[in-house]
Amino acid sequence: MLLNRQKRIQYLGFDDLRFMIVGILILSFVTDFLFSNSFLRYPFRWAVLIWSISLFFATMDWIILRLVLIRLRKRFPNMKDDVKRITLFFLSIVVTVLTVDYIGGTTIEALLGENFNYSSNYKVQIPVILISTMTMAIYEAVFYYLRLKKSIVREEESKRAAVQAQLDALRNQSQPHFFFNSLNTLRDIIDHNTKAEAKTFVNKLAEVYRFVLQTGKQNLIPLEDEIEFAKAYVHIQQERFGDNLKLDWGEGKQKGQLVVPTSIQLLIENAIKHNVVSKSKPLVVRVLVEENTLVVENKIQPKSTQISSTKLGLKNLRQRYNLLGDRGVLITDQEGVFRVEVPLLSSTKETP
Repeated sequence: MLLNRQKRIQYLGFDDLRFMIVGILILSFVTDFLFSNSFLRYPFRWAVLIWSISLFFATMDWIILRLVLIRLRKRFPNMKDDVKRITLFFLSIVVTVLTVDYIGGTTIEALLGENFNYSSNYKVQIPVILISTMTMAIYEAVFYYLRLKKSIVREEESKRAAVQAQLDALRNQSQPHFFFNSLNTLRDIIDHNTKAEAKTFVNKLAEVYRFVLQTGKQNLIPLEDEIEFAKAYVHIQQERFGDNLKLDWGEGKQKGQLVVPTSIQLLIENAIKHNVVSKSKPLVVRVLVEENTLVVENKIQPKSTQISSTKLGLKNLRQRYNLLGDRGVLITDQEGVFRVEVPLLSSTKETP
């Protein structure tokens, strides 16, 4: 049962043709040496004939055991049946080696007219059984390795799918949150500005929201794209607040760095929501890059009446980063400065 290459890989986990050829040759020489040592005891022509017989029966040993191995794997494919399968396979090795090699030994005895007492020659039988067992153990080792590898891959894929599902849920949660807050801003503009200014705001808002939709299925985007989006968002907010809202865009490495979409926008929005933005107290939000970290900070200017907040935006951002990397979002409130540090991820990092 040599099988074609595709079948060999399917049943055995690898193409064992070369391994089988080399193994049979080694097994035949070892068997011949242990049994009759023909190349040292007989003329070359007879020695070749005897070795050929050993080769034939070594091949029979291998093919039969290989067939048994395949049958047992088909019948007991689950890990819970491993002990049963290995036990039956070892018994098959013993029976096959004793039977096939006994036939081979008696054939050589008949050919040479000598009695080697093969049936009771344990010095020959036991080594051959051990060699056959070790050889077949290689098949089992490969089988276990490949099964373990598949198990790890399946587990990794399962984890990746679970992470992706959570990210999708969080992303779907953040988009309505952004749109809802934008509508609140539009309401304020309509109340305090002209219709023309409200119309301009709506047009710019449409452009910004188009970006949100375009990045809606991405877990990470280039930092430079996120900064451009954040600048567009700030431009919209300045329609409402004018020069009372200022952004300080610090310098830092941007290329090759990735961030969660709308992360800067969310933090700027959070600063506007919880702080006074007025002519007497203009709000300055600083955005900079420090050592693979995106920093967004502002001076705390609490409103006289704090509005209720679910803190959904910051919670959402934290959860998304926890799923994507080892470093989380760090939020500090010290010396009158509210500071958020967001990890920048490398473009070479594998993401779900």
